[in-house]
Amino acid sequence: MSTATELIHSIPVDPLTGAISVPIYQTSTFVQEAPGVNKGYDYARTGNPTRATLEQLIAQLEKGTVGVAFSSGLAAIDAIVKLLKTGDEILAVDDIYGGAFRLFTQVYEKFGIKVTYVDCSDVNNLVDAITPNTKLIWLETPTNPTLKIADIEAIASLAKTHHCLLCVDNTFASPVLQQPLALGADIVIHSATKYLGGHSDLIAGLVVTKDADLGARIKYLQNACGAILAPFDSWLVIRGIETLHLRIRQHCNSALRIARYLTQHPAVDKVFYPGLPTHPNHEVAQKQSSGFGGIISFTLKEDTEEAAVRLVTQTRLFKLAESLGGIKSLVSHPANMTHKSIPAAKRRAAGVQDSLIRLSIGLEEPEDLINDLEQTFQLISEQTQTSVSAA
Repeated sequence: MSTATELIHSIPVDPLTGAISVPIYQTSTFVQEAPGVNKGYDYARTGNPTRATLEQLIAQLEKGTVGVAFSSGLAAIDAIVKLLKTGDEILAVDDIYGGAFRLFTQVYEKFGIKVTYVDCSDVNNLVDAITPNTKLIWLETPTNPTLKIADIEAIASLAKTHHCLLCVDNTFASPVLQQPLALGADIVIHSATKYLGGHSDLIAGLVVTKDADLGARIKYLQNACGAILAPFDSWLVIRGIETLHLRIRQHCNSALRIARYLTQHPAVDKVFYPGLPTHPNHEVAQKQSSGFGGIISFTLKEDTEEAAVRLVTQTRLFKLAESLGGIKSLVSHPANMTHKSIPAAKRRAAGVQDSLIRLSIGLEEPEDLINDLEQTFQLISEQTQTSVSAA
């Protein structure tokens, strides 16, 4: 049986009514037969049947043992960092998502948790940076927004040698394309806001662990700290997952065509997409993933913030917005948006140039998206020529 078919039929039919859609248990508490005697649930922060279905589903998708659903991706990250203590160190990808950078540096460093940022596309960089205090390696692969690829299996081996945890942010790839736990990672995290939800209509975070005891610790933090995912949002993620395989296939096919188009455009300097043979870690991506995703980043030959802003504000089908992974294509300027919280010098050193533009390829026909980019490039060229003539 294919994984897509198995996924669809692993979402349970309601045993009480036969409802083919998972019921939304919109309740704060549950009636008990006697103190401590209940039907598996007592208070909705601790557990909710709709959320439990999602947690079981994501654990199955990632081939893990325990799934935990949070109110946002950052709440999920926060719970993982709470596994650490003062004096522990994190090794993290250098072009990390700006929200994670802000959480690490502005919240947790003041509690004595040190964070070192490393280009993880070369495992030797991690070998050089790891110390006896390193307790967590934090990967995004592909990274946001330069789409660097890290060798999960090699880094998992390094983590085990040094007795530290490996957490992989699998948001960009999704479990359809990549399964880090099977490659040796200890924890997988998702911003379910993105591909898992798939419709740009919710905020959610998911964590999956390979080890049941580790999962129990994160589950404890979910209950103790309270950043739970609501029943309706849990249902929305379940609904999104039902079509995940189909959507990811279309995202990948369209993204590869658009990446190839961008490589040929005279206004474009570099294109970052793991599916291109020119990508530095293309072979690693092929080895550990079954596809290359729906995100493309590129820089302009006019490497200025102004040039990037001109482009992202004049597309028609590509909507200028934060986030990614939805059915509508989005465009963003990371230096001014998702990665603005990272100091400019550090951001540029990690490869996030001022002209870097990130595309989230939606489910529109790829020809229409290419035409949108082409007419935007043409419009900018005409505006530039008019400006030069006027001068």
